[in-house]
Amino acid sequence: MEKARELNPSELMHEYLRHKKRFPHLWCSGCGIGTIMGAIIRAIADCELDRDSVVMVSGIGCSSRMPIYVDFNTLHTTHGRPIAFATGIKLARPELEVIVVTGDGDVAAIGGNHLIHACRRNINLTVVCINNNIYGMTGGQASPTTPQGKVATTARYGDFERAFDLCDLTAGAGAVFVARGAVYYARQLEKLVAQAIRKKGFAFVDVISQCPTYYGRFNKFKSPVEMLYWQRDNTVNVKAAPKMKPEELEGKLITGVLADRDYPEFTELYDELIADLAAGRK
Repeated sequence: MEKARELNPSELMHEYLRHKKRFPHLWCSGCGIGTIMGAIIRAIADCELDRDSVVMVSGIGCSSRMPIYVDFNTLHTTHGRPIAFATGIKLARPELEVIVVTGDGDVAAIGGNHLIHACRRNINLTVVCINNNIYGMTGGQASPTTPQGKVATTARYGDFERAFDLCDLTAGAGAVFVARGAVYYARQLEKLVAQAIRKKGFAFVDVISQCPTYYGRFNKFKSPVEMLYWQRDNTVNVKAAPKMKPEELEGKLITGVLADRDYPEFTELYDELIADLAAGRK
């Protein structure tokens, strides 16, 4: 790992990628997932994790193809189930660093129940949600985070359902670490992911990302660059937010660490129970 920390960002990316058979990647031009993958890789290097101790788990979707490209232990699972699989890995091998990469449709729709109960149990997992407000791989359907009024293939006249705020949801369900980042702020995102990895317990990072192919095209963004500028203009750092007036914050997304607290961690409690049973203390 010391070798990896000495590499420049470009060399570091190549150090942790599977090269020969996996590229070119399948992500569309202008997609934010590659930037997020880079931030995750740099965060893992910053945390000085041995690659053999890292497990990346994903479900189904554009974001969930990330494990194909990274040189860690990886598991590409079924739709909405990456947290369930990750929970099994963590219970069997609690010493491993398990990172779930998922999308807003994968984790908040079919996988929503797994999400809230993993938060409640406080299992030591890091979940990075690539939140582009739409189902990107399967045709541009509205997702649980599609903003009201925005167009999708299943909402041609604008989605009238209220969207989930995934940070409020996970904090309310008991996650010990909750943060929001954005592709536009890639270096901040790297730091947030590193903090999430270091935190003992269930850590959730919501990443505002862009899908120019579906969300952008349907909602009249002229280019991926314009979508990045939207992220810049519609986010407020959590440290700056208290100094702003309510009307200035209206419609804005708060970025940074939104919750950071400590609860007993599930796998440690589970191991204590096993030890007590083995010793006849229960």
